[in-house]
Amino acid sequence: MKEIFDIVSESCSKKVTNAYSTSFSLATKMLAPSIRQDIYNIYGFVRLADEIVDTFHDYDKETLFKRFEVDLDHALNDKISLNPILNSFQKTVHQYNIDKELIESFMLSMRLDLTKSVYRTEEEYRQYIYGSADVVGLMCLKVFVNGDQEKYEKLKESAMSLGSAFQKVNFLRDLKADYEGLSRTYFPNTNLEALDEAAKQNIIDEIERDFKKGYEGILMLPTEAKFGVFMAYRYYRRLLKKLRRTPAMEIKNTRIRVPNYEKFGLLTRSYVKYQLNLVK
Repeated sequence: MKEIFDIVSESCSKKVTNAYSTSFSLATKMLAPSIRQDIYNIYGFVRLADEIVDTFHDYDKETLFKRFEVDLDHALNDKISLNPILNSFQKTVHQYNIDKELIESFMLSMRLDLTKSVYRTEEEYRQYIYGSADVVGLMCLKVFVNGDQEKYEKLKESAMSLGSAFQKVNFLRDLKADYEGLSRTYFPNTNLEALDEAAKQNIIDEIERDFKKGYEGILMLPTEAKFGVFMAYRYYRRLLKKLRRTPAMEIKNTRIRVPNYEKFGLLTRSYVKYQLNLVK
């Protein structure tokens, strides 16, 4: 029996979530206890892969990522891993029958971050977002619908749109870090050296379209997931509102954030809206 090891593994995934993302961990706490841990398990996996390609600059990232790929493959095939993050992730994958294609697409986008720094075409841009964000939303959706394939198919497009919106907000917020620290440019046909208000507005309009489609799916989510996802949606909408108000050149030179006191205020107001059945 490896029950104790599974418990330890899941506590590691929860700890990773809480340590790396105040906003995501706050939203996850709003999910029903029956599904909360599985979202921690998914986040722990995607965060670990992202850390390898984004922050381990003093190490051979290519070698570390290859090792991670091999360990992931063994975890999925053997249904166990001595890496506690991968052990908890494979448990969720098998429990909810998460499609292997989603995992492979995610890993492909992460691998691109090792070698690719500029996305020049819409096709490249959308392929990266699909793998880095949309599929993560679909993994979570598998948990939210608890195996109901009909509901999954009905909500699939909305979940992808919401994942895209979240990722694009991150791209806009992190322009400075991505461009100066990692030499990456995700938005195609956008000159970050001379980012102007028109270019910024085009990006924001695209995000708003994604949010609109994503919100339609939130309304149809099971009760266990609805408030947690709504909370994440409200947080990212608040972040986008701040970005809209920030001059384009300032976005390029600083990182816009939502302070913790605002996050908790947002939680309170979101809860009131939800309890009054105003989420519709």
